Amino acid sequence: MNDTFAFIIHPIDPKADVARKYPLLGKILTEGQINFFSRFFPPVYISEITGVRSQATGNELTGWFIACPFTPKTMLKLPVEAVYRKIVACGGLADKLGARMLGLGAYTSVVGDGGVTIAERLAMPVTTGDAYTVYIAVAAVREAARRMGISMAGASAAVVGATGAIGSVCAQVLAREVPDLILIGRREDRLASVGEQCAGHMARVTTSTDVASIYRADLILTVTSEPAAIIQPEHLKPGAVVCDVARPRDVSHRVAEVRDDVLVIEGGMVEVPGPVDFGFNFGFPPGKAYACMAETMALALEGRYEDYSVGKQIALEQVEEIGALATRHGFRLSGFRSFERAVTDEQIDAIRQRAAEVRRGRRGVATTIPAIHPRG
Repeated sequence: MNDTFAFIIHPIDPKADVARKYPLLGKILTEGQINFFSRFFPPVYISEITGVRSQATGNELTGWFIACPFTPKTMLKLPVEAVYRKIVACGGLADKLGARMLGLGAYTSVVGDGGVTIAERLAMPVTTGDAYTVYIAVAAVREAARRMGISMAGASAAVVGATGAIGSVCAQVLAREVPDLILIGRREDRLASVGEQCAGHMARVTTSTDVASIYRADLILTVTSEPAAIIQPEHLKPGAVVCDVARPRDVSHRVAEVRDDVLVIEGGMVEVPGPVDFGFNFGFPPGKAYACMAETMALALEGRYEDYSVGKQIALEQVEEIGALATRHGFRLSGFRSFERAVTDEQIDAIRQRAAEVRRGRRGVATTIPAIHPRG
């Protein structure tokens, strides 16, 4: 039996994402119309994925992208049961195509109970990809810190969304690597619980419900399920690194427009082993994928057809296991993206220089680096 998988995607930027598959509809429909009509669309077959090849075994995968038509705003407005039914219908389409493993992308992975109900209602195993997302996100923070000349052993770090499935484990990892850790979340009781999990290691841990508390942080990892951006230019000190794992983004486009002294990266691109062809442009360069996609592929290559990163609790051991498994098959961190554009070494050098100038007081107002402007 062949190794196969399917991965569910959905529109996040409604007009732009709908236009990737249906250019005319993306042009003529308003965002409000897309949000409304998406309630009535069935699951959409997007493309076949070929060429994923394990470096360890030489085995190849076949996969499929399937779109859940709901936007994040639609998922938030509808009863959770209605969202479950649509995601399960996507799983039904995946089953008909021959998929043996199903990955839940973006908001489909966090709605409700984080995939538990979906897994219960489908015959095929399910993963949210959260464990490998943690692994790659922290790897991206480490690499970005190195490139910006920030020592992990002397850095202040913050995790925004620290009480979530991904954020809480990222916090536990970072607590072992930095001396100062700030946990940001909505509820003080849940923050206290995560703080206890982080205690006893390298970091002095503090908690806050105010996102402005991240200003002292050199390194920020943000992963909330907010539908709109929450990190604004005034929240970041010069030279800060922000790793934005959330989809939709937590970091405002305004940061790229007015702060050329901070480095904002997405959660880390993953290089996929083999001559992969996704058959669809989801915004990444050829051969690159999100970590949640990569986890789904890696599990299928390993023949681990079982529910994996499901629910609101991810164990550190699980993160380490999937990291080792994915590395064995050839998946690895591969470059940075910022607002859907590649970040070059030259841009990082420019950001470091600007941050140094601002800290010295030579120039007080940051300007724009056109190459990473979110609107091109």
